[in-house]
Amino acid sequence: MEGWAEGAGGQRYLKARVRAVPEGGKANAALIVLLAETLDVPKSAVRIASGASARLKRIEIAGDSGKLAARLEALGKLP
Repeated sequence: MEGWAEGAGGQRYLKARVRAVPEGGKANAALIVLLAETLDVPKSAVRIASGASARLKRIEIAGDSGKLAARLEALGKLP
């Protein structure tokens, strides 16, 4: 995880890099594993809601929102 960044339109997003190639869903699967490990949630709690084939993705994470917010805050300043 690289922390929070801001796009040209002012939108904020979490930057993450994976080594897996973007073929056959391998990069998306690696992203789900990375997020699950980083946020200490099961892989089944992480879902790519939109943007599966795009660089920017919308992710849904099931769990205690207070705990997730604290873990995200630990990655850098929240937007």
